Amino acid sequence: MALVRMLARPMLASMFVNGGINTLRNVDHATQRAAPVTARLAPVIDRATASLPVALDNKQLVQVNAMVQIVGGAMLATGRSPRLSALALAASLVPTTFAGHRFWEEQDAQQRANQRVHFLKNVSLTGGLLLAAVDTEGKPSLAWRARRQALEAKKQASRTASKITPG
Repeated sequence: MALVRMLARPMLASMFVNGGINTLRNVDHATQRAAPVTARLAPVIDRATASLPVALDNKQLVQVNAMVQIVGGAMLATGRSPRLSALALAASLVPTTFAGHRFWEEQDAQQRANQRVHFLKNVSLTGGLLLAAVDTEGKPSLAWRARRQALEAKKQASRTASKITPG
């Protein structure tokens, strides 16, 4: 399994590093494509970034998303915080997919089919990233370890209470 992870992570990450770099190289085009999505998300983004000293415009949002993809992809490829990086990449893929592949708006049948393929490819990538985000590499998850410790603490408390309580 370690070999599979060592090969699969860079393979999965390659799309994001490449896509993030291409977005930064063509940021004006990407910003224009993202405008319908960023316009709908603007109220949520404004609330989430209210504590920042400056407001992020659409171009900066696209740039931030591209940087998340580059950095997250590099981290996933190298096995650094792979669960967190996979989750960040999955989160970045949602606006990317809805901004870049709105197949339902295409008038040309061939373009509609092409955009549908890209949309579904991104849905598939999101599924792979979600699997990577929950991959514990054979180690127990934090939730399992917390439940286990709580159970052990409960047993210990019960044993201690039975020793203190006269029988």
